[in-house]
Amino acid sequence: MNNNKPSKKKIPFPVSSELEQYLQKHNRRISLPLDYKDLLRFEQAVPLLNLNGEDTHWQTVFFSPSDIDDIYDALKKIYALLKTDGDTKVHEHLEVARVDHCLYGNSKPFRVRIINRLNDNYDHYYVKRTDASRIFGLELEHLLSPDFIQYLVDRDTLIEEHIAGLPGDDFIARELETSEFNQIRIAKEFVKFNERCFVRLLGDMRSYNYVVDITPDIEGNQYRFRAIDFDQQSYEGKKRFYLPQYFKENNPIIFLGIKHMNHKTVKQYQLEERSLIAARIKSNVDRVQELLGIMQMNQISSPEKVKLLSRDLSRHHKSNVFDHCNTMGEIVLANIQLLLQKDFKQSIMEFER
Repeated sequence: MNNNKPSKKKIPFPVSSELEQYLQKHNRRISLPLDYKDLLRFEQAVPLLNLNGEDTHWQTVFFSPSDIDDIYDALKKIYALLKTDGDTKVHEHLEVARVDHCLYGNSKPFRVRIINRLNDNYDHYYVKRTDASRIFGLELEHLLSPDFIQYLVDRDTLIEEHIAGLPGDDFIARELETSEFNQIRIAKEFVKFNERCFVRLLGDMRSYNYVVDITPDIEGNQYRFRAIDFDQQSYEGKKRFYLPQYFKENNPIIFLGIKHMNHKTVKQYQLEERSLIAARIKSNVDRVQELLGIMQMNQISSPEKVKLLSRDLSRHHKSNVFDHCNTMGEIVLANIQLLLQKDFKQSIMEFER
């Protein structure tokens, strides 16, 4: 039985005035030429199949002749805003090749495929409904992870860049039968990914909610696990939900860790990742403090889940710092402060199922 399933469908949370001011200050808030609801005016849809003829759970949508020119022109402008700070010079070379809609998940996103006519290169981005907890997740990823995240917000519409990489489930199915050297690197990077998610409490990182960026290196490959779904930022009330190691979909990688690493090695990688997170915070401390201050004031989960997670983390850490937390933002701040203490002796990640 999987105890890591979300309790029920997550509800979206509105953007507060404080968060909107933060977005405006840091160039995330921008006037867009199109709203999410405009894309809902499609007239037809057909299932999108992969190269093997399998259903992808996306459908390609088609707009009426009276709407398509305006919608596609707006989508090209949004791509220019996302990628080139609105430089219209690139606009004339772009084409919208396809718009897909996903009926699953909380955000029911649209995925826009853009092609550059000059070289036939393509890119994607996503149009979603705005959700405050997802925005906090994106911003924490931008500030605390090794990677920058580009997104834009306008009222009820959220634009997210495409994060390139091999989907985690495909990676597990196709890339684990490799050299021992690469397997050790895969296990190491999963430990660090696991630690990043737990420090900032990003949940639901089962294999289809992250991608793996593979870079050929001198004697093997370098791997980086990257979250692509931020719906479950500090929403659920169970500690295990924020540790990717506990999702059964990730078991094959856990087994690599059991095979190739001991407790001492795992602890070393955990501490390395915490040190890197601490360095990122120090390099941008004012913005991190500003974001967490706003997050503490916002309600992005139910009071019941807040209480449950506070108790769960108190038991896990053997600490009372969570006893007076009333919001998920307060829990995230307490968890970050606790885990980044140099003398904190947290139990290391256990490779046990």
